[in-house]
Amino acid sequence: MKKWAVAAAAVLLLLSGCSKEEVKAPEKQKKVVEQAVEEQEPQPAYTFPLTGMSVEVQPEQRAIAVMINNHPMARPQSGLSKADIVYEILAEGDITRFLAIFQSEKPANIGPVRSARDYYINLAKGLNAIYIAHGYSPEAKKMLNSNYVDNLNGMNYDGTLFKRSKTRKAPHNSYITYENVIKGAKQKKYSVNGLPPSFQFLTEEESKLINGNEATLVNITYSQSGVSNSKFQYDESLGKYKRFSSGKQTIDQDHNKPVLIDNILIIETIHTFIDSYGRRDVDLTSGGKGYLLQKGKVNEVDWINRDGLIVPLKNGEEVKMVPGKTWVNVVPTKPGLQKSVTFNGE
Repeated sequence: MKKWAVAAAAVLLLLSGCSKEEVKAPEKQKKVVEQAVEEQEPQPAYTFPLTGMSVEVQPEQRAIAVMINNHPMARPQSGLSKADIVYEILAEGDITRFLAIFQSEKPANIGPVRSARDYYINLAKGLNAIYIAHGYSPEAKKMLNSNYVDNLNGMNYDGTLFKRSKTRKAPHNSYITYENVIKGAKQKKYSVNGLPPSFQFLTEEESKLINGNEATLVNITYSQSGVSNSKFQYDESLGKYKRFSSGKQTIDQDHNKPVLIDNILIIETIHTFIDSYGRRDVDLTSGGKGYLLQKGKVNEVDWINRDGLIVPLKNGEEVKMVPGKTWVNVVPTKPGLQKSVTFNGE
């Protein structure tokens, strides 16, 4: 009986020990899991639709689309470093003009502001943006007067919402502040909320895995004179492209901050002259061929206008963008991509 009692006691003691260990094990596992969760980087609650950059509060503000002068006498411009997207397209002759889209940042000063063209208005409309310009072509005037797009024009607000710089000559001296854009929008009872359509974005890890042909330098030719030719140079230390006009780096006049770009989308489309003055119609809806530059690499792509936003496609699938700023250069089908765009100095 004593032997049986000793054996039974030993078994009970063993079971008791196992039970205690079984209770302790989940507690240890729980602490390990909690520690791992604490060590993980907090995920952003929200992102901006045109940059993919994180923001803690859900963005609601409407985009504004500003016509910015790119004549040599208008450089350097103000506000370009804060634009989510800049569209660069030929206006008249061999001069390009910018449509700068601001949604994630609010620059204090923007300009010089220049006159409207119909294809820029269509871009602003597609992005649900408030369109800002100073002046207009005949076609653009009809569109603006018909309230096709919410807009503020310096022809109506020169000296009030729009201010003239004393350091430059007209028509290269009209400026507007972000504050005055919002003030004017409220005067005209425009909503200041309503997000634009969104790009699809790569994660940080996916951005490191981008492949393609080397493209550390790209030149875009708009004219023989070179007055509006664009150059982008990849800075590996920054992981971004720097931009140059006529050999000079594009910076922000107000604080000398350089324009740094994460995605360069170069698209080819039909340009048609519509009058003797040299004004054009530019097809930004039918799609076509293009190049996409990211992280020092280039890939041939197609492009489409998806819900008002021009996006790149590869094998029929939308290509994701690197979070950050995007520059879209539009070139005519004649001479076309092959003659208008060169890489790495070739």
